[in-house]
Amino acid sequence: MEKVPMTRTGFTRMEEELKRLKSVERPSIIQSLEEARAHGDLSENAEYHAAKERQAFTESRIADLESKISRAQIIDTSSLAGATVKFGATVTVVDEDDDAKLKFQIVGEDEADIKAQRLSVQSPLARALIGKQVGDEVEVTTPSGGKFYELLEVKYI
Repeated sequence: MEKVPMTRTGFTRMEEELKRLKSVERPSIIQSLEEARAHGDLSENAEYHAAKERQAFTESRIADLESKISRAQIIDTSSLAGATVKFGATVTVVDEDDDAKLKFQIVGEDEADIKAQRLSVQSPLARALIGKQVGDEVEVTTPSGGKFYELLEVKYI
């Protein structure tokens, strides 16, 4: 089985979501199904069909989370150090076209949230940065062409 790299924070978020789905969502769906069944004919009961769809989505998400949690490879970013970019690093880069600075942490795929400055390790920029050191330049292929970034800072928090 393929390991799923993630930070401690990402793992905790997944566990909390799984707990919420099992302890809050499941019972709520069961109650909705019981109420919809009480209305009679199920073939034309929109409430019943909506509850069944919600149940299918929830059960699928639970299975997905359980799978990822069981294959999790938790990487403690506080124990990492060095000048080379690795998973969990918080990096600052500058876009060489417009001198815009970007700062983000390289995290697991399921933890990625660009608004919270968390970039997926699978993203083209993160893949280009892995193994680089301060001062290195990387080229990232984008739909609009190549973008060049210079690595300004690497920190492990």
